[in-house]
Amino acid sequence: MSQDTTLTLENTDSAIFEYDAPARDVASLKRAIANKLMFSVGKEPDVARPVDWLHAAAYAVRDQLVERWMRTTRAKAAQDVKNVYYLSMEFLIGRTFSNALIALDLQAPLNQALAELGVDMDSIVDLEPDAALGNGGLGRLAACFLDSMATLGLPGYGYGIRYDYGMFRQTIVDGRQIEVPDYWLSSINPWEFPRPEVSYRVQFGGRVVIHGDCHEWVDTQDVSAMAYDTIVPGYATQATNTLRLWSAKATEEIDLSAFNQGNYFAAVERKNHSENVSRVLYPDDSTQSGRELRLHQEYFFVCASVQDLLRRYLRQHGNFDHLAQKVSIHLNDTHPVLAIPELMRLLLDVHRLPWADAWRICQGVFSYTNHTLMHEALETWPVEMLGRVLPRHLQIIFEINTHFLSHLAEQHDHDMDLMRRVSLIDEAGERRVRMAYLAVLASHSVNGVSALHSELMRQSIFADFAALWPARFNNKTNGITPRRWLAQANPALSGVLDEAIGRNWRRDLSALGMLKPQVSDPGLIEKFQQAKRANKQRFASWVEKNMGLSVPVNAMFDVQVKRIHEYKRQLLNLLHVVTRYLRIIEHPDTVQAPRVVIFAGKAASAYHMAKLIVRLINDVARVINADTRVGDMLKVVFVPNYSVSLAELIIPAADLSEQISTAGTEASGTGNMKLALNGALTIGTLDGANVEILDNVGVDNIFIFGNSTPEVAALRSAGYEPRSLVVANPELMRTLEAIRDGLFNPEEPQRYQSIYDTLVNWGDHYMLLADYSSYVATQEQVDALYRNPALWTLKVMHNVAGMGPFSSDRTIAEYAAQIWRTQPVVLPR
Repeated sequence: MSQDTTLTLENTDSAIFEYDAPARDVASLKRAIANKLMFSVGKEPDVARPVDWLHAAAYAVRDQLVERWMRTTRAKAAQDVKNVYYLSMEFLIGRTFSNALIALDLQAPLNQALAELGVDMDSIVDLEPDAALGNGGLGRLAACFLDSMATLGLPGYGYGIRYDYGMFRQTIVDGRQIEVPDYWLSSINPWEFPRPEVSYRVQFGGRVVIHGDCHEWVDTQDVSAMAYDTIVPGYATQATNTLRLWSAKATEEIDLSAFNQGNYFAAVERKNHSENVSRVLYPDDSTQSGRELRLHQEYFFVCASVQDLLRRYLRQHGNFDHLAQKVSIHLNDTHPVLAIPELMRLLLDVHRLPWADAWRICQGVFSYTNHTLMHEALETWPVEMLGRVLPRHLQIIFEINTHFLSHLAEQHDHDMDLMRRVSLIDEAGERRVRMAYLAVLASHSVNGVSALHSELMRQSIFADFAALWPARFNNKTNGITPRRWLAQANPALSGVLDEAIGRNWRRDLSALGMLKPQVSDPGLIEKFQQAKRANKQRFASWVEKNMGLSVPVNAMFDVQVKRIHEYKRQLLNLLHVVTRYLRIIEHPDTVQAPRVVIFAGKAASAYHMAKLIVRLINDVARVINADTRVGDMLKVVFVPNYSVSLAELIIPAADLSEQISTAGTEASGTGNMKLALNGALTIGTLDGANVEILDNVGVDNIFIFGNSTPEVAALRSAGYEPRSLVVANPELMRTLEAIRDGLFNPEEPQRYQSIYDTLVNWGDHYMLLADYSSYVATQEQVDALYRNPALWTLKVMHNVAGMGPFSSDRTIAEYAAQIWRTQPVVLPR
C-alpha cells in the first residue's frame, strides 16, 4: 500500500466506525513519523532532539501494531478461547523499538524513511532505555515466553508490576558496586497505554469479621492498582498479546487539611507510602521493613491480576463452572503464589462458592514452574507477618493445610513425620508458610526447567510430593527467542545464516540443523569468522568509548555475564584469571593464547559476599590491565549495569561461554543457550541445561569439567576438606595467597580475607576448590584449540547447528499442549 487505507468497523451499537490503517511503504512511514513528531511529540524538525525523533518513530511503529492488537483481542473474545495468564515478578523485556521492527519486518523501510528525514536510525535506537522490569534469567525467560506465545498465536497475558525505578542502576566507584535509582521512566514511554479505567482495590492489614459462614475483611489500608498495557507482537503473524503491568496509586491523593495548615510533608505522606509498593524491584530484604514491602508487592500484583482475569472471564460466563476450561494461571516461581489464596478468597467471600468447589477450581487453573533447587531460595513468610499484612489469606492457607493433612493422615496411617515434612507450615523455630509447597499443592502441573533440574526436583526439594502425585511433575526445558537473541542481537551472523540456510530459522530454530552438512565448507567457515570478528570489534569499540580501555580483538573473548551469586562461581573464573596472571609474569612461556576476560552482572544490594566479589574482580582488573609485563596477553573487563541491550552487544562477541556453576545448583540457565547460539563454545559443568547442550552439540564441541551432581553429593557425604586440596596444589595455594595477602589491593591488604576464609577455612560450600584443577586443565585445552582458528570455528558451527531444540517457541508449544491445554487464536486473513 502506498497510502493509509480507510477501514470500517461496526461497533456494538451498530454504528459505523471508520479509521485509517497505517501503510508500510517508505513514503507513508515518512509522513507518519513527521505527523507524530509534530502532533504527538510537539516538536518541529529544527528543534527536535534525537530522542524526539526516536519517540516519533516509535509512535509510528506502534500504530502498525495497534490494529493487530485490536483484531487479536476481538478474535479471542469471539472465539471464547482459553486464556493463559503468566504471572511473574519480572519481565526483562529490554528495548521495544528494535524488537517491534523485527516482528513487523520494518527495519529496511523505516531506516530509509528516517534517512530521508535526515535521521540516522542507528544513532537513535540506542537512546531507548531498557525497561527496568527485571534483573536476571527469570525475567528474561518471561519476556522470551511472551514473545513465543504471540508468535505461536496462543492467547496470553503477562501480568507484573510497573516498577518506577527497576532494581537499580549499577555504578562502579573505586571498584565497588554502588546502587542508584534507574530512572527508566524519566522520559515518555511510547510503548505503553495507561488504563486509568482499569483499576482495582488492593487491601492490606485490617481484620476478619465472621458472619455465620461469611468472612468479611475490614478496617484495611487500601491501595489502588492501575493498569498499563504494552503490546507484545508475534513474529510474522497478525497475532499479538498484552503485557499488563500494575502501578500503585494512592486512594487519596492529598490530605488537604494538613496541606492548608502548612504541614506539606504530612499532606502527601499517605500517598507516598501507598505508591512505594511499585517503586523498586526486590527492595533490600535485609531489614524487616524491606521484607514486608516485598510481601506487599507480591500480593499487590496478584490481587489486581486475579481480579482482572475474573472480570474478563465473567464478561462471557455467568458462573464459574467453566473457569478451568477457559483460564490457565501460570506461576513463574514462588513470587506469585499468593494468587492461590487470593483466588480462593474471591471465590469464597465475594462470589460465595462452597469450599470444595473453590478448591477444585483452583487446582484446575493453576500451574507452577520451579526455578531453584536450593532450600534457602524457596520463599517462606513468617506466620506473624503474613497474619498481620494479609489476615484473611493466612486463614485460608491454614484451612487448605488442615484439609490436606487430614486427608493425608487417612491415606498414610497418620504418618506424623510425613505430615510434618509436607505441611504448608514450617513449625521449626519461627513458624513460616512454605510458599513453594502451597504452589505444589494447588497446581495441577509442577515443572522444572531442564531435564537434570526436573529430576533433582523430584528427588530433593519435592521428593515427598512427587511420591504422592508423580504425574503432577514434569520437565519443560527453557528456551530463548531467536528473534531477539540472534536476528536482533547479531545481524552479522544472521546474514551468514540467511545466505546459507534461508530465513526460516527465525520461526523454526530447528532449521539450524541444515548447517550440519556445510560445516566443513571453507567459505562458510571464513564467513563465520568474519561475523565474529565484526561483533568483537563492535564490542571493543564500545569498551574503549565507554570505559576507556583498549582490548585486543585478536584475543579470545572469555565471557561470564549473569547476576553475581556464589553458586554461579564468578569467583572460580577469577581464580583462573589470577592463576593465568601469575603464570604470565612468573613463567611467560606457559601462556600462549591472549584473552580478554569479560564479567558483567549485578549483585543484590544486601548480598555482601556477592558485592565483595564484584570489588575483587575490579581490583584484579585494575592491576592486570595496568601491568606492562602482561600487555595484550590478558585483559579483564567488568561491564557495569548489565542489561538486555548490553547482553545483545556482549553475547555476539563472545568466543568462550563460562557456565561454571556447581553441579546441581543451576536450574537451567538461558545465557548458555544465547551464547552458544551466537557462536561461543561452552566451558561448563554438568549442570542445568549444559547437559542438554552437550547432548545436542556433541561431546567434542563443548568443554566439560568438574564434579558431577552425584560426585558433589559424595564429596559432601565423605566430609569435604578444602584445605587439603590447597596444601596439595602449590599453584592453587599461590593464587589464594595472592588474593588473601593484598596483591591486588595493597592499600588495604586484608580486604579479601573473608573470601579466602570462605574457600579454605569455612567449608567452600560451592566447591570451587574441588573443581579448580579440572577447570584450569580444561582452560588449557581451550587455549590449545583457540590457536587453531579453523578447527575452533568448525566446532562453533556445530554448536550453532545444534541449538534448534533451545527455542522458546518449542518450550511454549510444550506448555500449551501439555499443561495449559490451549489452542492458537484463529485470526481472519
